[in-house]
Amino acid sequence: MVIEVYIGKSLRLKALEVLKGFRRLIEENHLENRVSLNASLCVGDFGQAGIPVRFGGKFTDYVSAENLENVFGEYVLQTVGSC
Repeated sequence: MVIEVYIGKSLRLKALEVLKGFRRLIEENHLENRVSLNASLCVGDFGQAGIPVRFGGKFTDYVSAENLENVFGEYVLQTVGSC
C-alpha cells in the first residue's frame, strides 16, 4: 500500500506533522515492507481543515495530528493488517 501525504503551502507544517506521524506508526507496526510513504505537492484548494492523504485508491482530506492514529487504523491496518 502507498500512503501519499499532500503538502501544500498553507498547511506545510501540519502536513509535516502528519507525515512524521505516519512514519512512526508504520515503524511501530513493523509495516516497512508493506507500506510506502510518499509526500506530494498539493496544488488544489481543499476546504477541509485537515491534510489531504491518499491511501492506495482511497482519498481523504481530513487527516490531522489529532486523528492520525484512528485514520491509520481505518485506512491502513484494516487493509494490510498488522505484523
